[in-house]
Amino acid sequence: MTTKCILVVCSVIAAIAIYWPARHARHYDYIDLERVYNELLFSHIGNSKPNLKNCDYEDVIVNNSDIDVASITVPKHFDRPGLGGEYSPKDCNPLLKVAVIVPYRNRSQQLDLFLNFMHNFLQKQHLFYRIFIVNQADVLPFNRAKMMNYGAKVAMDMGYPCLILHDVDLLPLNSGNIYSCGKKPRHMSSSLDTFRFNLPYLTLFGGVVAISSKHFQNINGMSNQFFGWGGEDDDFYKRLEIHNLLPYRFSPKLSKYTMLFHKKEKASPSRFSTLEKSVASHRVDGLSTLAANYSIKLEKLYTLIMAS
Repeated sequence: MTTKCILVVCSVIAAIAIYWPARHARHYDYIDLERVYNELLFSHIGNSKPNLKNCDYEDVIVNNSDIDVASITVPKHFDRPGLGGEYSPKDCNPLLKVAVIVPYRNRSQQLDLFLNFMHNFLQKQHLFYRIFIVNQADVLPFNRAKMMNYGAKVAMDMGYPCLILHDVDLLPLNSGNIYSCGKKPRHMSSSLDTFRFNLPYLTLFGGVVAISSKHFQNINGMSNQFFGWGGEDDDFYKRLEIHNLLPYRFSPKLSKYTMLFHKKEKASPSRFSTLEKSVASHRVDGLSTLAANYSIKLEKLYTLIMAS
């Protein structure tokens, strides 16, 4: 079966799943709630305070609670992070250091909501984190994967061992969905309200994902060739597959997300042909061929990367 046929089949499956939820991939392997903590990749973070204990992440996971969708738009309190949106807990020594990378263009209302919600959410998880907003500054069709690459490059240069690649229109709905990397790449948003909290198809690897910097470098990041909507996530999955890094998921209870309303983008007509070429050339298309067309500005709530 050609790549084009595979993508068409996946698109049809996703469409069917929305209207006939019984046809979702209801049964898939995942890490049980009780085993999630043992999957986390902890980091040594400097400047530990000897008078403080280590942050308790097991408590965050086990004593989780669902978040009411209606509360998402309510303004939330959070401690002001450092310039550039970097935060470190004050009452415990963090063991998880993560970069939240958000590809972005012309979604100001969603961005404001995202920042208010996510700073509050991440601080409750006792993480050492920084939010990176990667703004595509040219007039070409949006290149989501390329913006992810720019964000990953800057984050890795700053010493972040864990990358959370995050669409701006998705927000988590369970407090125990720990924003951290695991032993394998992880599909974090496998239970999305748009799909009635079911998984449309097993090879879906988009929305919100966690991947270690090491693994992201191993696969040469994502492709820089996908302009417009569609195809880049399929390429991402195939890169992981080629390198024997098939992703996994945590308990569906933890993996609930809501999608903020926005106008749907038209699918790129070239995504099929681009995908057929990109998989074979992934070693010379990605992080290694990313041009230095970007600038960095430290905003109050995030690190802004202007890229093209």
